[in-house]
Amino acid sequence: VLEDENKLVINGNEIQFIYSNSPAEVDYTEYGINDAIIVDNTGVWKTEKDLSQHLQSKGTSKVLLTAPGNDIKNIVMGVNDDEIQPDDKVICAASCTTNAIVPTLKIMNDNFDIVRGHVETVHSYTNDQNLIDNYHAADRRGRGAAINMVLTSTGAAKAVAKALPELSGKLTGNAIRVPTPNVSMAILNLTLSKEVDAETLNEFMRETCLHSDYIKQIDFSDSPEIVSSDLVGSRTAAVFDAQATITNGNTCVLYLWYDNEFGYTCQVRRVLEKMAGVKYSRYPLKP
Repeated sequence: VLEDENKLVINGNEIQFIYSNSPAEVDYTEYGINDAIIVDNTGVWKTEKDLSQHLQSKGTSKVLLTAPGNDIKNIVMGVNDDEIQPDDKVICAASCTTNAIVPTLKIMNDNFDIVRGHVETVHSYTNDQNLIDNYHAADRRGRGAAINMVLTSTGAAKAVAKALPELSGKLTGNAIRVPTPNVSMAILNLTLSKEVDAETLNEFMRETCLHSDYIKQIDFSDSPEIVSSDLVGSRTAAVFDAQATITNGNTCVLYLWYDNEFGYTCQVRRVLEKMAGVKYSRYPLKP
């Protein structure tokens, strides 16, 4: 810890802390920082106009928002990251829930054709809830987060359409905030255009999770003992729980665990790397 310089040094890497009330007050070049990509996780701004304030700071080049954006590209890495262009200045990495469900929805729609569906998220409580009963602008979120299950809304179902336009209008969604600090679950209740049995569907997902281009986005579990705390530190956007799969003719219910903190952070980092033009080799190399 270098207190006089407001720095942390971790494994030889300097991390500079810069304190400011607004982007306009920051000059990154004073710290030897040029062409910086600003990762905005404040949640204060969600439009291109507002986020572009970061671009007025000296030494910046691009902005990445870690929340759903209103009028900017919502990128789910592994699904629509091909939309990132070199001249894009402001984009967002969608939400943790959107990242968790979109890859599986993409795979299911491409192979089984989703007619309609409902997404229910069982989500760890977040800092926009009250710890004790108090006023809150949103319904129910004012109740004590650590002692209640709180039924609330989620924009994840609508956000899916920004990454997967082919599913626009086909999904509904809701959320239950629960008294756990991390790791959430998304339950996909889907009606398909064809019938499928649980064994076939699980084998399809196993093959996809382990051997397709989605290996960084979806992991696979067939454990009968897995619970939420086992997934803390998961690096994928979601983990498919094969033991929980339910099928009935052309309907299925799929369960996806996701570390809504670290797993999402890994997805954000992947978007950041693509924006920066950084590409690491992966082995074995594809022919």
